[in-house]
Amino acid sequence: QVQLVESGGGLVQAGGSLRLSCGVSGRTFSWHQVGWFRQAPGKEREFVAGIRWGGWSPDYATFVKGRFTIARDDDKNTVDLQMNDLKTEDTAVYYCAAAVSYNSGTYHRDYLYDYWGQGTQVTVSS
Repeated sequence: QVQLVESGGGLVQAGGSLRLSCGVSGRTFSWHQVGWFRQAPGKEREFVAGIRWGGWSPDYATFVKGRFTIARDDDKNTVDLQMNDLKTEDTAVYYCAAAVSYNSGTYHRDYLYDYWGQGTQVTVSS
């Protein structure tokens, strides 16, 4: 059984940092990509960052480039999202997701992902 469990969310002031972690378990050998998405109240879910399951080719949404870093931690079996210089507009529920099928293009669309975590709340105050 595949499981993704997010942790690390919380309340932080603008300009601060948080590190989200996505713990993964189960049959992961066939995965192609792990991504982080977010959804703010009243808005659609949007792609934040992604990485090939092997740990290469990190990819970021334009609005987080230079502030967020995604990386796989093989020792902990997690995919982490380091978020620096947080802004109030980063407030959202953050989800990690895994894609089993290969896609020749980007993995920015949520329908490409097969497994999802339950989400973790990130709140950035001014």
